[in-house]
Amino acid sequence: MKAISYRHYGGPEVLEFGDRPDPKVGPDKVLVKVRAAAVNPVDLKAQAGYLDTALDAVFPVVPGWDVSGVVVQPGVSVPEFAVGDEVMGYVREDVLCHGTFAEYVAAPVRTLARKPRNVGFEESAALPLAGLTAYQVLHRALRVRSGDTVLVNAASGGVGSMAVQIARHLGARVIGAARETGQDRVRELGAEPVLYGDGFTGRVRELAPDGVDAALDTVGGQVLKDSANLLAPEGRLASIADGEVIGLGGRYYWVRPDPADLTALAELVEQGALTIRVAKTFPLEQAADAQRAAVESGLNGKVVVTVDWDD
Repeated sequence: MKAISYRHYGGPEVLEFGDRPDPKVGPDKVLVKVRAAAVNPVDLKAQAGYLDTALDAVFPVVPGWDVSGVVVQPGVSVPEFAVGDEVMGYVREDVLCHGTFAEYVAAPVRTLARKPRNVGFEESAALPLAGLTAYQVLHRALRVRSGDTVLVNAASGGVGSMAVQIARHLGARVIGAARETGQDRVRELGAEPVLYGDGFTGRVRELAPDGVDAALDTVGGQVLKDSANLLAPEGRLASIADGEVIGLGGRYYWVRPDPADLTALAELVEQGALTIRVAKTFPLEQAADAQRAAVESGLNGKVVVTVDWDD
């Protein structure tokens, strides 16, 4: 099969396009014909070696964790899927090796769910990691309820935009912090936009004088500290970006694959409660350009690589 891979840690320049062995389909895996795979910030961190203390790398590594495609072979102990099923997944395993930037991926069944029926493969590929992160933090770490006031940082970004919509669906009032380029997007998603920069905490306090019930940090550093200072007396704090949140009384959260949560996200998309914005697409062989585009400032939407098939 054709795939993107890298033989040592580095930036987009280390990516190579070429032939890789076809994946082996274990008993608990599903062979997926890849139609699209999204670029996420964690892909670049893993590729640069920043996760080396947590995940072993077996080189050459095929990058990518998000995927959408079509089932071509379920494993012998996988009754959940059949040939032809359209699926999406957050295909994170315990080592860096067999990623989703390829024509085929053998995905553990625990990482997959059926894709939403009302959107295409590109949008479906952009949903799993960002959507699961937002969904799990809001439900499990922050326990957001109807009537809560929730502060979402980087609210126009991948995780933030999902979190705004999911929190709104839960009945919360959402204050969305973003840069100038993201203000319209935050408003479009149904949140009350607040601009970062000098006076940020004061602007949030004007909207929530008694503090916010829950705050989701996706940035870390000073933004995390500001979020902690904006909490109501019993407010809840969670971060996906900075472990210092623990010292502030909050929870540091790392997303995990979960087919039930993926299915819930697909249902929200089908109900129209959750929309997915794809900003740019690139063919598989241009994955390096896709990675470069994904870090562009002011990009309101996900970057996706696609695999073209004649059929």
